[in-house]
Amino acid sequence: MGWGSAGTKIFDPVARALIAADAPDRETVLADVIGALRAEDWDTEWDSLDLFRDDAPTVRAFARHGIAAPG
Repeated sequence: MGWGSAGTKIFDPVARALIAADAPDRETVLADVIGALRAEDWDTEWDSLDLFRDDAPTVRAFARHGIAAPG
C-alpha cells in the first residue's frame, strides 16, 4: 500500500510555499521532493499534479519523473 498523505502533508504545502515565494529554482526543488516521496511509495502524485496543473515549473518537475497529465 502506498503513502497517500504525502501530497497533502508534504508536497502540496511545499509547492504552495515555493510558488508564493516565486522561488526561481522550484522546478528542481520540487523534482527532488517528488523523487524522495516516490521512493517512499507515494501513490497520490496524480492528485498533486492536478492541483498544480497551471504552474509550469511544477508540471515540469513531475514530468522529470514520467508523471504527466493526460491529454
